[in-house]
Amino acid sequence: MNTATTTATAGCRRILITGGAGFIGSHLCERLLNEGHDVICLDNYFTGSKNNILHLLHNKHFELVRHDITTPYLAEVDEIYNLACPASPVHYQYNPIKTIKTSVMGAINMLGLAKRTKAKILQASTSEVYGDPVIHPQPEYYWGNVNCNGVRSCYDEGKRCAETLFMDYHRQNKVRIKIIRIFNTYGPHMHPNDGRVVSNFIVQALSGKDLTIYGDGCQTRSFQYVDDLVEGMVRMMATPDSFTGPVNIGNPCEFTMLELAELVIKLTKSKSKIIHLPLPADDPKQRRPDIALAKEKLNGWQPLIPLEEGLKRTIDYFRHSFFTK
Repeated sequence: MNTATTTATAGCRRILITGGAGFIGSHLCERLLNEGHDVICLDNYFTGSKNNILHLLHNKHFELVRHDITTPYLAEVDEIYNLACPASPVHYQYNPIKTIKTSVMGAINMLGLAKRTKAKILQASTSEVYGDPVIHPQPEYYWGNVNCNGVRSCYDEGKRCAETLFMDYHRQNKVRIKIIRIFNTYGPHMHPNDGRVVSNFIVQALSGKDLTIYGDGCQTRSFQYVDDLVEGMVRMMATPDSFTGPVNIGNPCEFTMLELAELVIKLTKSKSKIIHLPLPADDPKQRRPDIALAKEKLNGWQPLIPLEEGLKRTIDYFRHSFFTK
């Protein structure tokens, strides 16, 4: 088990984080600043928010740049974390062409920067590359069951293409790459209207509205707290250059949507009820990572924050950020 925060490798590094003002990116910015690195936060604020990184602006090692990675960006950096892309169905289906351009053109631009500067670059891929899986839990060698013509394809196939680009830049140009596949993640700085199940349930419960479950509620997901994800990302970046991944970063504990809804109602002390709506197209029935490779390659990494504890922290964030006058 990872019992403590990973210590940064020797020396201060100049690190670029695309999507750095987003939910996950803002936590990563804070973590790397606390380790003594120089951090450039790149974001176009489509789903990210300055509010997520306001508390970092006073830090002399932090630089905030408004930029869209579908156009090239030039900087001298040692490492790149490529997180930029809307990650919830509400946001990535709003402009599907822009979504796939962000994944594909953004990857090309960041890989080009990594090639020029000889920087190490990490791609934040997703469990969505597995689609509606027929293997459960999902190991990294599984190629997935993805609909390339569906309403979710702009995100799923965009991320799959980005992984291809990363591997080809590594094989052809010797770019030092890392690929992680992120499973459902939650925590402070989530957007209240992003359509993800955890934020949906918390906002509905705190508002006294009924919690909406799509389908019968028996479909399952695994939920990891954002601090566990960031720990896994930092450890992955620190692995030897010979190891590229992909590596699943997620929580192997599986919950049904009904179980999650009931736990949120309990923790918020809400009087909300649960209602059912039709299941969206291409919604996976099961999603749970096989994390054996992460445990092996990332110095024993595994999630430490139990769902109930993580939900309490997230509920407190939503309550104080959006439900206090």
